[in-house]
Amino acid sequence: QRNAGSSSDGTEDSDFSTDPEHTDSSESDGTSRRSARVTRSSARLSQSSQDSSPVHNPPSFGAEEPVYSTRRVTRSQQQPTPVTPKKYPLRQTRSSGSETEQVVDFSDRGHLTGKHERHFSISGCPLYHNLSADECKAPTERQLRYKEKVAELRKKRNSGLSKEQKEKYMEHRQTYGNTREPLLENLTSEYDLELFRRAQARASEDLEKLRLQGQITEGSNMIKTIAFGRYELDTWYHSPYPEEYARLGRLYMCEFCLKYMKSQTILRRHMAKCVWKHPPGDEIYRKGSISVFEVDGKKNKIYCQNLCLLAKLFLDHKTLYYDVEPFLFYVMTEADNTGCHLIGYFSKEKNSFLNYNVSCILTMPQYMRQGYGKMLIDFSYLLSKVEEKVGSPERPLSDLGLISYRSYWKEVLLRYLHNFQGKEISIKEISQETAVNPVDIVSTLQALQMLKYWKGKHLVLKRQDLIDEWIAKEAKRSNSNKIMDPSCLKWTPPKGT
Repeated sequence: QRNAGSSSDGTEDSDFSTDPEHTDSSESDGTSRRSARVTRSSARLSQSSQDSSPVHNPPSFGAEEPVYSTRRVTRSQQQPTPVTPKKYPLRQTRSSGSETEQVVDFSDRGHLTGKHERHFSISGCPLYHNLSADECKAPTERQLRYKEKVAELRKKRNSGLSKEQKEKYMEHRQTYGNTREPLLENLTSEYDLELFRRAQARASEDLEKLRLQGQITEGSNMIKTIAFGRYELDTWYHSPYPEEYARLGRLYMCEFCLKYMKSQTILRRHMAKCVWKHPPGDEIYRKGSISVFEVDGKKNKIYCQNLCLLAKLFLDHKTLYYDVEPFLFYVMTEADNTGCHLIGYFSKEKNSFLNYNVSCILTMPQYMRQGYGKMLIDFSYLLSKVEEKVGSPERPLSDLGLISYRSYWKEVLLRYLHNFQGKEISIKEISQETAVNPVDIVSTLQALQMLKYWKGKHLVLKRQDLIDEWIAKEAKRSNSNKIMDPSCLKWTPPKGT
């Protein structure tokens, strides 16, 4: 008979104390020999137990180590060694900003899952989770009784629906469709149905709390992402898409005709037969790969409505969705071998009483911070110059729109002052030459601290430091193609309707 054991170095050992081949003729002699001989592993364990230092260095067995016999002691015969608790570093930051390292003692006994005797990381430590090793091992009597009760309740589930019940369910579905929840009785056990009802009530209560806090609007279905061409875009705001699409959370759009679909399969089939490769309407500007199309909201109503719904996903202050007939849409695209891809657009009223040259402006998120926003703004003022009017964007502006317009107005004024050689300057002359509204010019001069009131007169200070800074930025710009060229515009102002 042999008892198997393991030494500390990972090798499997055996005790041959009862093997006839290894038993001496004298029993007393064999007993004394067994008590006198110990293995190298037992010596190492006894050495570690006598060491009082928290860091255990393994003994070195050199020339002076005693000669041991080949007989080994099994693990059951070894003396139990004290378990040194593990210490995990816990980094804490004080208010002064200095980091201190605190050592927290955790025993390595037990595991959070209850399936292992020891753990090797703080995530599996029961004490870290305020539990004991015994609590993690087995469920309590209360948990076992509850599990048995649930199993008993679920046995009461009906084996199947009768013919009358199926007819009743089908009649309910045909009568109400998707406007009401299907009948759920007899589909599962009463216990599971009751759990489902409680979950529904809790979810509605949480939504009501969010609505009262203003985080969501009543009846809103938020679209989280849209698949647009080769991009997947995260949305920013709610857009009033039809409810059957809005509740999906993800829409698939054709980047040319802007039709929205429910699945990738439908989009793939649509792209196989969609003949659109650019926006509808007239191409009024082209330079390189950049083009601008003028789209009439009256002639291409569906396209313009889809464009407004798409824009609302990224604009907060937008109220125009379906009444697109009084507006013209100017869509900027970038062309490649697959078609003209949407960069952004702006819309303007056909007849604006307040001379607004922009009603809504948007740059698609994948093209932001690349200079396209200023190109759209510059193009809107270029149209105002051709119309011989002074324009201004419709208020309120979004946060990003306000930043873009202020940057554009600053650039226009600094360029004008840099080229201006006279001593007296007129706000009206600047407005007529740049097509920027005088109110916007004055607000920009005040923001730049270039407008002063002295001895009853308003003075415009020509700050050379700002002009030099603008010149340096212009010299560093490598995107020289991101500038609108008036010679590439082929457009006549539309007649009033």
